[in-house]
Amino acid sequence: MTSSAMATARAASVSAAANDPLTNVQLKYRSQAVAKPYFVAAIGLFVGQILFGLIMGLQYVIGDFLFPEIPFNVARMVHTNLLIVWLLFGFMGAGYFLIPEESERELHSPKLAIITFWVFLVAGALTIVGYLAVPYATLAKITGNDLLPTMGREFLEQPTITKIGIVLVALSFLFNLSMTVLKGRKTSISMVMMLGLWGLAIFFLFSFYNPDNLVLDKYFWWWVVHLWVEGVWELIMGAMLAFVLVKVTGIDREIIEKWLYVIIAMTLISGIIGTGHHYFWIGAPAYWQVWGSVFSALEPIPFFMMTLFAFNVVNKRRREHPNKAAVLWALGTGVMAFLGAGVWGFLHTLAPVNYLTHGTQITASHGHMAFYGAYAMVVMTMISYTMPLMRGREANSNAAQVVEMWSFWLMTVAMVFITLFLTAAGILQVWMQRMGDTPLSFMATQDKIAFFYWLRELAGVVFFIGLLLYIVSFFVRGNERASA
Repeated sequence: MTSSAMATARAASVSAAANDPLTNVQLKYRSQAVAKPYFVAAIGLFVGQILFGLIMGLQYVIGDFLFPEIPFNVARMVHTNLLIVWLLFGFMGAGYFLIPEESERELHSPKLAIITFWVFLVAGALTIVGYLAVPYATLAKITGNDLLPTMGREFLEQPTITKIGIVLVALSFLFNLSMTVLKGRKTSISMVMMLGLWGLAIFFLFSFYNPDNLVLDKYFWWWVVHLWVEGVWELIMGAMLAFVLVKVTGIDREIIEKWLYVIIAMTLISGIIGTGHHYFWIGAPAYWQVWGSVFSALEPIPFFMMTLFAFNVVNKRRREHPNKAAVLWALGTGVMAFLGAGVWGFLHTLAPVNYLTHGTQITASHGHMAFYGAYAMVVMTMISYTMPLMRGREANSNAAQVVEMWSFWLMTVAMVFITLFLTAAGILQVWMQRMGDTPLSFMATQDKIAFFYWLRELAGVVFFIGLLLYIVSFFVRGNERASA
């Protein structure tokens, strides 16, 4: 081919791409683009979380692995804190993309959103470096914990100064979104999203309350931890899932909104009083064993409804959206959230059962699948749908989507096996440590179930490969475009 012919072909290709509605898509509102750095940071932190999960997994079976450089308690702290922070980045990115489109106006202040991003990212990075670089007691001393003691509690290990920074970031974020909503259209999706986000910020304030009485401490600690993941986060999840399903199915909003209202009502009714299933054995009044059991047994219902909601909406869709990977993530979110948060939560939520299973690997099995199914997957659903749009196309190429779907199945199946292996380990742990005529000690029991920890580590490696494929999928070009 001559150089002139090659130039002509290249020009034709560019012209075709410019006229292709799937490769020349403009965002409805330019300010939605501020969501992109939040999503990139979320995925980067997700990678870090899984790496530290793999380190912890090895430390379960090789006790001195990376000791003393990264002790188990530090690896666990980084693993759980990265989980929280990357999900928050994901929620914030979703809010910055979703709210302008729902409100039918530009974001109140894109510049403030970018400033908030860098403040949050730097503060989070410095906190993780602090965990790894200095002993925790020293970190507490140099960050002013003696002035306002807030540190030392699971999931809330952040230094007091970091917690204050989180509050400032949250206020900036909520101000930006609230002003956008107040000046624009109000929809059910945006209202539920904002209710969840404001609830997230308000309940985090209880992390600053650290009473001397241990029972009171644990009582109000759950007002952050439980009322986040089994309360207001479910509202955020429902709004994000509804938003994506509206976009990829073209179904009437009225149908989406009816489902959303019922799901949110059941979430709040079961989730708020269901906090009592954490009060069984901490010294709270005995009536919580009844109330906590009854209402937490209802908690699977909204997750089951969310699954029905997703499949019902997709089956009634009015269009075949070219982003099939996003549809797969949306459907997977409903199924895995129901299994992880619903079924595995119910398995040990009744007080007589929880008496034996509390604090065992059964709890860990539930936590892993619930967080992945309910929150990691819904953030990845949102990223899968929005990132192509922010890169100027309605969907990635078919080749890219094939890679992304492989990542979905690798991560999801790996998480199922992680859950099953931990469940098996937990059942044996309960039997050998808490039910036998001659119960074994904790460490002796751990030695007996080490085989399942090795299997869990293997499944974790597969999960990590799936996560890397998810990232790779955004760089796969492919000659064949995704078609509607």
